[in-house]
Amino acid sequence: MAHRIVTLPGDGIGPEIIAPTLELLEAVGEFEFEQHLFGGASIDAHGTALTDETLAACRAADAVLLAAVGGPKWDSTDPAAPRPEQGLLGLRKGLGLYANLRPVRPLPPLYGTSPLREEQIEGVDLLVVRELTGGIYFGAKTRTADSASDLCEYSVAEIERIARRAFSLARTRVSSVDKANVLETSRLWREVVTRVHAQEYPEIELEHVLVDNAAMQLIAGPRHFDVILTENMFGDILSDEAAMLTGSIGMLPSASLGDGGAGAQATPGRGGPGLFEPVHGSAPDIAGLGVANPLAMFLSAGLMLRHGLGLAQEAAAVESAVEGALQAGLRTPDLGGDAGTKEATQVVLDRL
Repeated sequence: MAHRIVTLPGDGIGPEIIAPTLELLEAVGEFEFEQHLFGGASIDAHGTALTDETLAACRAADAVLLAAVGGPKWDSTDPAAPRPEQGLLGLRKGLGLYANLRPVRPLPPLYGTSPLREEQIEGVDLLVVRELTGGIYFGAKTRTADSASDLCEYSVAEIERIARRAFSLARTRVSSVDKANVLETSRLWREVVTRVHAQEYPEIELEHVLVDNAAMQLIAGPRHFDVILTENMFGDILSDEAAMLTGSIGMLPSASLGDGGAGAQATPGRGGPGLFEPVHGSAPDIAGLGVANPLAMFLSAGLMLRHGLGLAQEAAAVESAVEGALQAGLRTPDLGGDAGTKEATQVVLDRL
């Protein structure tokens, strides 16, 4: 029986990188694809970034594959104006996707493209586990002519479930990142993570790291990290910083999971499907030029196969094909080469 995948091309280069990804997936399995407008494209057509119809389709799918959202066309300081990013927040909430996984593993063929020296990034293999549905992004917001405020709020239950996800994915160590010397939410975070560790995962090492120190250590000694566990805003910032270890944010995939699907600690049949997307943006400056790097989208499909659908062998085939293509010399413009989207796709398909 074919897996049902909802595809959300979104904006900018999104349609250009999701099309070859479907071609890639059809080479490794049987899938049914259902496409919906999302983000800015949905705002233009329907006045909202996420329609009820699209959310319902996503809930009914086995997995959701998203390309990119946003662009200057929809930028506004008007709090009442619809924004593409509202679709992302609504989708995360609507599907119960509280755990964002961003693996960071610089590939040997790309060591030379990283801004860090090769000896610093060699052997780096870390995972950022970011809490995705709480914190300041979802707290109450106020705005007057003279001031504005954003509430950062976390419950014990929210911290417990993301901590369990991080510990279940760790091999040796969890580095829990907070700002407990200043923030009350971080002090609660630290207390709950410490308790979950002591009661349920004592075999895994736990360390607490202040967020400013974590940002420094990601550059100074990234091999130290195994799993980085952190709240929503800190995770957003640190995972983009970590992306540059790979040489290009165009190489970083991500998975957003709830309690459904095939991810660690998941319960099949419960919760919504996972959402899988590259970390990079919509790159409107190169949209339509045929030069977008599709590799992060391909690797996001690999995460979907592994964490969303339980197809580990097929995921490994996709990841191996991407690495093999890079080993053979494939380079898109963001990696210092001149291969366009079609050429990059064909080189990967040839190695699948």
